[in-house]
Amino acid sequence: MDDAIQSPANGRTRLTTSGCAGCKLAQSPIALGFAFQPIVDVRSGSVFAHEALVRGPRGEPASSVLAQVHEDNRYHFDQRCRTTAIAQAAALEMGGLLSINFMPNAVYRAEACIRSTLEAAEQHGFPIERIIFETIEGESIHDRSHLVDIFRAYKRFGFQTAIDDFGAGYSGLSLLADFQPDLIKLDMNLVRDVDTDYVRQRIVCGVLAICNDLGVRVVAEGIETRGERDFFLANGVTLMQGYFFAKPAFRSIPRIDSAALET
Repeated sequence: MDDAIQSPANGRTRLTTSGCAGCKLAQSPIALGFAFQPIVDVRSGSVFAHEALVRGPRGEPASSVLAQVHEDNRYHFDQRCRTTAIAQAAALEMGGLLSINFMPNAVYRAEACIRSTLEAAEQHGFPIERIIFETIEGESIHDRSHLVDIFRAYKRFGFQTAIDDFGAGYSGLSLLADFQPDLIKLDMNLVRDVDTDYVRQRIVCGVLAICNDLGVRVVAEGIETRGERDFFLANGVTLMQGYFFAKPAFRSIPRIDSAALET
């Protein structure tokens, strides 16, 4: 069992021992790499973060990798994704934040399962304050209270948290009621053509009002046109992600289209 104690220096949770049920499962032999896509702050013209997107070892699509994940190797696959993303980001001397997707159903005990992430961050000199853990709202979650416990634990460790694809599933608002992350990422289906779609505009503006009241920052992901970008800027959203700014780059930091930042 892991014992979590409070560090007197910063009040964050740290670990004294290691081990959980997932450690007993088979190791994951799945070969993988990462592509990185920037989240930009359009107003300042800077990179806010890069999202680590899993790929095959030679840049094959994520689907080819995820198809190999099953119940017996999910835990170690999730662990390898975290540590590999940190190692590759550090090797690229990446600035800003690093956003890592995690699988809630692969986390047995948050305090135990975070051990390898902390070790990788220390080994590669990547401060945990620069790591965002995000999960997909639409993923099948066996126990939402377990996901909330994971988020709360990660927050105590000093990581930032995000709900990805907000609006794609059925649990978004109730999840937000139970836990307020640092960020939510609007699902691209709400973003698409929002500048010309009145219904999407009303839905998005409602979500923005709620997040503003709760102190949660919003990322508009899947931006593909100047019209979509301008709609969000006009409504106070400055953090955006999408092909309009840059496509993911495999094992490298992508170049942002400077024209996409011109307002």
